[in-house]
Amino acid sequence: MTPHFTLAELTHTDHRQFDNTPNAQELANLQRLAEFLETVKTTLGGKAVMISSAFRSKAVNDAVGSRDTSQHRQGLAADFKVPGMIPDAVVRTIIAANLPFDQIIREFDRWTHISIADKPRRQALIIDKAGTRVFV
Repeated sequence: MTPHFTLAELTHTDHRQFDNTPNAQELANLQRLAEFLETVKTTLGGKAVMISSAFRSKAVNDAVGSRDTSQHRQGLAADFKVPGMIPDAVVRTIIAANLPFDQIIREFDRWTHISIADKPRRQALIIDKAGTRVFV
């Protein structure tokens, strides 16, 4: 898809018993996401952006306990880690760079969620055991 993000990486799931093949619109969204992730990678100084979850079919999304409204379902979101950076630093760097993300979420201090949209809200959140709140 792009120099650093493959379709296989963006559709990988540990729930291999379920089909996780995107349709044409989801594939187009994944292309946009991959291009955006290239910008994220550059913003983070070229560090590795290790995708743990991006596109999720309905079956995969149900299996991980996520909502049907998740942007992962449309191929517009990715969860990732950056070796050598804590999620808090990843979120702060992306916010400071003024990238056009829809949502960025520091999740459980273990990974970062980022999504894109036609009209980005630039919503920054924290999700952890204490619940969901605005990232400050």
